[in-house]
Amino acid sequence: MRIVFSLALALAMTIAGCAPEPPPFEAVADVRQLMLTVVEPAAEVYWDSVGTIMTLDGTEEIAPSTTAEWEAVRNAAMVIAESGNLLLLPGRVAGHEQEAERWTKFSLDLIATGRQALVAAEARDPSAVFYAGGEVYLVCADCHAVFAPETLQPNFQQED
Repeated sequence: MRIVFSLALALAMTIAGCAPEPPPFEAVADVRQLMLTVVEPAAEVYWDSVGTIMTLDGTEEIAPSTTAEWEAVRNAAMVIAESGNLLLLPGRVAGHEQEAERWTKFSLDLIATGRQALVAAEARDPSAVFYAGGEVYLVCADCHAVFAPETLQPNFQQED
């Protein structure tokens, strides 16, 4: 009976607008610092975990082979996914408020592709990790094209 009453009270408070305020958030890093110290290192671990190197001497396949290596890939994917949430903190779109809707979309896309990367890493599927890494890259490149075009390689910069 108490549980039903508590749930009813919580629902009534929410409907009445009396729900408790969420805790305040305080960003420690600005977006550039977040990218350089959190997002980029995690993405590099993820992207470097699987691949193929072809030389005149032959082909080398790169993939995690130990539990610790797979855990590192999984952890990197988790950081990528959660970074989308960090990008949604108040103040992170500073200087681009008119683009807040696009910022939110890119942040949510990073969460979604990060989840895809996480599923691939947890499955220990090198092909899925490679594919998910490409999806993460595309989300990053799309966002950078709008919010940080100076960080893109010359062959990806749009011409005027």
